[in-house]
Amino acid sequence: MEFRTQRHEMTRTFLLLALDSEGAPYSEVADILQDMGFQRGTSGYDFVYDWGRDVTIQESLEFADRIQASLRGKRVGFRVESTEDSILES
Repeated sequence: MEFRTQRHEMTRTFLLLALDSEGAPYSEVADILQDMGFQRGTSGYDFVYDWGRDVTIQESLEFADRIQASLRGKRVGFRVESTEDSILES
């Protein structure tokens, strides 16, 4: 019997918010981001988006543009960070 292990790259995008006291309420911002597919984050990040696959730099940049457009006018600053995690499957 032969076992094969495959390695898959999975991208996750993390979002750290900086809210303005004169801006949109956190609950409104959270609703916008969750509508985009973000989940509430852990490990020091406010939200995380699990792509379920590896993505290109261009896709990451376009996604950051979508985040910016969605939050425009809400007076919310944000930092985006994407990582690739290796997943082993047998």
